[in-house]
Amino acid sequence: MPQQHFFPKRFVALAVGLLAFTGIASADQFATIKQRGSLVCATLGTAEPFSFSDRATREIRGYDVDFCKAVADSLGVKLELKLVAVEARIPELSQGRVDIVAANLGYSPQRAEQIDFSHQYFVSQQKIMVRTGDGIRAFSGLNGKRISAPKGSSSEQAVKAKVPGAELLTFQDPPSAFVALLQGKVDGFALSELASTRFMRQAAGKTELMLLPESMMAEPWGLGVRKGEPALLKHVNDTLAGMERSGEAAKIFDKWLGPATLYKSSRDFSIGPIATAAR
Repeated sequence: MPQQHFFPKRFVALAVGLLAFTGIASADQFATIKQRGSLVCATLGTAEPFSFSDRATREIRGYDVDFCKAVADSLGVKLELKLVAVEARIPELSQGRVDIVAANLGYSPQRAEQIDFSHQYFVSQQKIMVRTGDGIRAFSGLNGKRISAPKGSSSEQAVKAKVPGAELLTFQDPPSAFVALLQGKVDGFALSELASTRFMRQAAGKTELMLLPESMMAEPWGLGVRKGEPALLKHVNDTLAGMERSGEAAKIFDKWLGPATLYKSSRDFSIGPIATAAR
């Protein structure tokens, strides 16, 4: 007669609980979002015109936010924004506290080992801002000088690669790194060209600033998706591709960055897979 094993009820309950937890942890994120009825999107909230607090409404608005909203709408769910610091973007995603990241997230091979990137939805030139009166006109003039950058940003990595003779000081967010330049604590400030333009306009009439003509790098930005979520990644990419075909992506660009804005930029890229081979 086969031997029978009997277990106390508390052990049975524990086993069922563990199985349920495992099921939740391994559930398809695409299905989880649909069931929950909301998409949690991480964004910075301090990077105008990409994500910032509207002074009149106190709502978070911007280029990145519009792309988050488009993905949420395509899923038929509401959008929930979660403001994060630059260095918290990947940890928040990897640890499951957000569903996607739209937060000036530039592609790098190192980041791609930790998370998946969607198609590029923006391409950013990384530049260095200096005080005009200091006479610095090229990267070579920053050797032995101090340069500020947001902690954990692509700008930080670009400075290390392109101006290795400079001393790098990192700050919690772009505004803090910019203030360091205004206060004379650093001699250069590294950030994307468009975000830098906004900061320069804020300081107009107070401090004369300029961008060095050299570009540290052209950086494609993607929406971040947690590893092992192919259904969600495919849906995000399909949504972005559809926005490109319909012209919606170009309209969002013109709304925040185009000729009628203070940035007066033209869109010289299109949405598509990030070209990783050359990077």
